[in-house]
Amino acid sequence: MQGPAAPKDPTRKRPFFYIMQEKEIFGAKQTDGRGIQFIYENDNRLINSAQIAGNVTDEEILELLKTTEGFRKLVHSIGVTADIVTPVSQTQKVRFAFQMYGKTDPYVSGTTLYLDTWGDGAERILELDDAVWSEDDKEPGQIRFEFPQSGLQARVSVRFYLQDGYTAPPVVEDEAVDTDSPAYSQMIERSLMQTGNMSRLAAAIHKAKQGEDVTLAYIGGSITQGAGAIPIDHQSYAYRSYQSFAEHFGTGKNVHFVKAGVGGTPSELGMLRFDRDVLRDGTVKPDIVVVEFAVNDEGDETKGVCYESLVRKILALPWHPAVVLLFAVFAYDWNLQDRLAIVGETYELPMVSIKNAVTPQFRLTREEGRVLSKNQFFYDIYHPSNMGHRIMADCLMNLWDKAAAYEGTDHTDEWLDSRIAIRNQWGKGSDFEQVKLLDRKQIPQGISISCGAYDSIDTDLQRVEMDDRLEPVAQFPNNWYKESTENDTFVMKITCRALFLINKDSAAIDVGKADVYVDGKYKLTADPHKNGWTHCNPLLVFSEEQAEEHTVEIRMAAGDEEKKFTILGFGYV
Repeated sequence: MQGPAAPKDPTRKRPFFYIMQEKEIFGAKQTDGRGIQFIYENDNRLINSAQIAGNVTDEEILELLKTTEGFRKLVHSIGVTADIVTPVSQTQKVRFAFQMYGKTDPYVSGTTLYLDTWGDGAERILELDDAVWSEDDKEPGQIRFEFPQSGLQARVSVRFYLQDGYTAPPVVEDEAVDTDSPAYSQMIERSLMQTGNMSRLAAAIHKAKQGEDVTLAYIGGSITQGAGAIPIDHQSYAYRSYQSFAEHFGTGKNVHFVKAGVGGTPSELGMLRFDRDVLRDGTVKPDIVVVEFAVNDEGDETKGVCYESLVRKILALPWHPAVVLLFAVFAYDWNLQDRLAIVGETYELPMVSIKNAVTPQFRLTREEGRVLSKNQFFYDIYHPSNMGHRIMADCLMNLWDKAAAYEGTDHTDEWLDSRIAIRNQWGKGSDFEQVKLLDRKQIPQGISISCGAYDSIDTDLQRVEMDDRLEPVAQFPNNWYKESTENDTFVMKITCRALFLINKDSAAIDVGKADVYVDGKYKLTADPHKNGWTHCNPLLVFSEEQAEEHTVEIRMAAGDEEKKFTILGFGYV
């Protein structure tokens, strides 16, 4: 190959910082056959990416990343590197897309920047000088890596080259994580917040060793779903800890796996869907249930009652499953373990804290004993990377190992009737233990429903990867959907003492708010735009001491009469 006779002078290298550095991605299958990795950058995620991957501390720079206007002022160009690691030709095309969310319609009215590149590991530059910007741009919204086919895995780096007048911090190169080091082992050991009464865990391990069928189930939010794990089916902490359990204690194919994580949802929804998603309507009897809601339950309006009700629901099952409380952590060192640990202490449950394990060492230098950086542990502000998921799995395996040697008696049943951990304005921690899910699939005797204008079925739903599958499953497909401009009221007659409404959140501009009335009295307004994405949202309508017959009405709020609204289901006690 012959080079150019007169190569051009090199372009002056501008100061830059990374927002992604050697990040692993996976092209999830789309309906058109393409593979896409979505990376969300709204809600301060881009700021956190700059802090963790780019070592950025300058408050002016971080502030500019909040809006499209600030982004344009700061960023001159974007460097993109994609290195496909799946055994295919590295000349495979990869399209990089950086979408700004709009003010009017977040997913439609903003600018999207595109760069066609290749999966060969070479950096290519997206120049912003020629970009045509929308006047409706609000904020950096999402980055997509689009592959012509699904199933491709790659490592990508993205860096922002800065405009004149801005400086960037020095690049910090992470060293490989030594998972065989004493410091790593000490970090894993710190995660064991409480061993508790491990008799149920020990019994499950004994069953597995004897060759009996044992099922491990996991219920939680997006981390349990596997967000940040590449690929999500076999690299999530849930799958990896199940796999380790099976390898250590199983005798072949006698250990089984149930994963029921739903992104962005609290234990309030978890307790409503437990029978469906974990017990599979009575067809599955898990021996161990890992409960992970420590970074999701800020949205639990009962501030702990739903969490305890879920735990009690599991503990009270007649086959006596073990319950493990797992506390994940966000990149800004936050979770709700102080609130939720009260439940573990009350019922003497094993508790594993990822916050206790990794957060203390983030502040150290390598010489002082740091095992890994935040950039290595976190995929984004909310979710762990593959390494983070591995660490979470190792923390659970540390518990499994200790339980294998445990000798003690199970006295959980005697405690269930006497121990209530959470007390607040809604009542006590057993209030919703007997909650049942109600959707369109089957209406129990004694409940009558008149759909009114909510007579269609919504198929544009939140979808999640269940168990060890890559294909996402629609959540709450048996719903009531107001699709037309008609405005007839949804009416339900039900005898209960507590009621939850599950509605669909959405960013679409053609959906509206709905008012909920009970026995003619206004209770609440369900606003699908509150969370701003396609998502399942539970709301407590009422909680009372005694069950009585009630008439529940749902009608569109004033001004939204002709808009759409989806009732995903109800929970009732």
